Amino acid sequence: MTLRTRLTTAFLVMVLGPVLLGAVFVGVTATQVSADRATERLDYASSAVRTTVGALCRQLQTVAEAVASTQDEDRLAIAAQFVARGAASGVHIERSSGGETTPAAPPPPWADCSGGGHEAVAGYEAISARAALSDGTIISAATTVDVQFVVRLSGASGAALTVLPAAPTVSNTQELGLKRVSNEEPIFSTLQSEEASAVAQIANGLGQDALGKTAGGALVRRIGPVAGQPLPVAISVDAGLPRSTHLMLIFVVMLTGLAAIVAAWWLARTATAPLVGLSQAAEKVAAGDLQTRVPVTGSDEIGRLASAFNHMTRELETYVTALTASRDQLRGHLGVLGDTLSSTHDLDRILHVILQTARHATGATSGLVLLAEQGVLVGKCASEMDVDVRVPIGDGLVGSVAATGVPRMGRVDRDGPRLAETEPECESYVVVPFSSPGLAEAAGIIPALPAARGVLALYGPDFNDQDLVTLRTFAGQAAVALDNVRVHEEAQRLSVTDSLTGLFNYRSLRETLRREADRAGRFGRKLAVLALDLDHFKEINDRFGHAAGDAVLAEFAQRIRYEIREVDIAFRQGGEEFVILLPETDDAGGIAVAERLCEAVRRAPIMALDEFSIPVTVSIGIAVLPDHGMSGVAVLRAADEALYLAKTSGRDTFRLAGGALVEVGGASGGPQAPRQAQGR
Repeated sequence: MTLRTRLTTAFLVMVLGPVLLGAVFVGVTATQVSADRATERLDYASSAVRTTVGALCRQLQTVAEAVASTQDEDRLAIAAQFVARGAASGVHIERSSGGETTPAAPPPPWADCSGGGHEAVAGYEAISARAALSDGTIISAATTVDVQFVVRLSGASGAALTVLPAAPTVSNTQELGLKRVSNEEPIFSTLQSEEASAVAQIANGLGQDALGKTAGGALVRRIGPVAGQPLPVAISVDAGLPRSTHLMLIFVVMLTGLAAIVAAWWLARTATAPLVGLSQAAEKVAAGDLQTRVPVTGSDEIGRLASAFNHMTRELETYVTALTASRDQLRGHLGVLGDTLSSTHDLDRILHVILQTARHATGATSGLVLLAEQGVLVGKCASEMDVDVRVPIGDGLVGSVAATGVPRMGRVDRDGPRLAETEPECESYVVVPFSSPGLAEAAGIIPALPAARGVLALYGPDFNDQDLVTLRTFAGQAAVALDNVRVHEEAQRLSVTDSLTGLFNYRSLRETLRREADRAGRFGRKLAVLALDLDHFKEINDRFGHAAGDAVLAEFAQRIRYEIREVDIAFRQGGEEFVILLPETDDAGGIAVAERLCEAVRRAPIMALDEFSIPVTVSIGIAVLPDHGMSGVAVLRAADEALYLAKTSGRDTFRLAGGALVEVGGASGGPQAPRQAQGR
């Protein structure tokens, strides 16, 4: 099969296939929609008929009850007044001694709105409602059922109405106007005779509220006779599509098919002729003849393809040489990058080397490295552009790359996306995420983030796929570098903090106490030191278990954080012992903090492991530099002695050191481990 034949066939399949499927879909959909709309119209019409007849029955019931409420001798006159006002067509008063009826009342039989007592008759002359008195008198109010009544009911419902015989056992061939009193024919109908007969025939075989369909495509529903709907009525609507609609669909499909055949033949013929010359020239280039050229015969796509082919052959040899040089240069850059990553934990320097190496490897004119911080990309390193950039993750070019983790390359005016307001303006770009998994996440030290940890963006000339591969390599190196730096920072953090409470540990206490004491002495300011100890903590461990004890320590540390300032520093000295440093705080300030801490611990028990409510109290010793010691070591020892006094005084309290202590050791030394007070 030739290319021309394949193109023609493919074009016809692509054009005619959707057209045929669309025509079938439109036909089926239109038919289904028409049926659904017909069903909805039928539901609405049924509801409207029930509502209208129900309202009429309530009106007649009101008339009957109103007449019944009057004196016997006035009832006929009152009934005549209701008839004159149009509230009823007639009123019948039935007494044990006989009955009387208002003039011009419709003849019997009347269909009772209560739904009972239906007679086996061809049809009812009226709808009635009645009221019974204790003396046996029955008063019935009726409205005539005639052609006008059915027309009004049909207009209110928006559908065709056909009143059916009350009982199919009665046969009467008398006709009067549109009224047909036969057990096979409708009594009244707004349809033509044949349509009405077809609807009546279907409706006679239906149960209450059942649906049927005539041979002509009309949907039929039978309602009544029931209480509130005494007349047997068939409601019908047309559910079919017009025949002209199907004919129009067939005509459109045939016309489209003919036009597609002619267009396919012409397009295949004009498209394949120039491709023969291009294929022959391509074979020569594949054989190594880079001097091959093809004639450019026009400015259409084939002409542009021929021009691009000639340009390709001219540039191919130059590209081969340039790629060889770029490969050697890239190897050198990767060597520099590897040496930098392995020799430093300086993140700024690492990012600068990565950015400069990526720029040189791809020929970019400028570049930017952004890292994710609390849902925002923040510029950390830039080359030939402003580094002060903040872009929400998911916004703009770099934000979308960070959110999806998918690199992007192209031109803004051609490939998009729109740049964010704070994003650097550019024309050509290549952006890759720092998203390769690292050892820190694998080990669980640093939790994995839902988006990339950052992006590397380069701007400049048009980039190619090789540039994208190169940049992804650098981004992978950057991701590893970020992991290494974070692991290093996390290791440093763990070395100075307590893993259970998150407070600084005893090792950090020594250095921080020395530094804060030196600062207070240098500037002539005070430093308050609080030594804290949880009361009866050993009993908590013995009674509730060490897991509950750990939960108490963690919650106690949290309450400490709530009660101190940002400049204050809390430490876990060991076990249930804690220390708080209050810079620029005298003894009054230390007492105020101690009072708050005692109250914060005392006022609410600690819930441990979601099952133990443990009441906890704390004892606190307070000392102030230089009032109770001239060095950090001395002040901490004084606070520990005051804590011992608080313990021996009954616990759940605090004590201030009694006076300045004789300093032991120099100010540069770390704090000595406090002795354990008895009964802690």
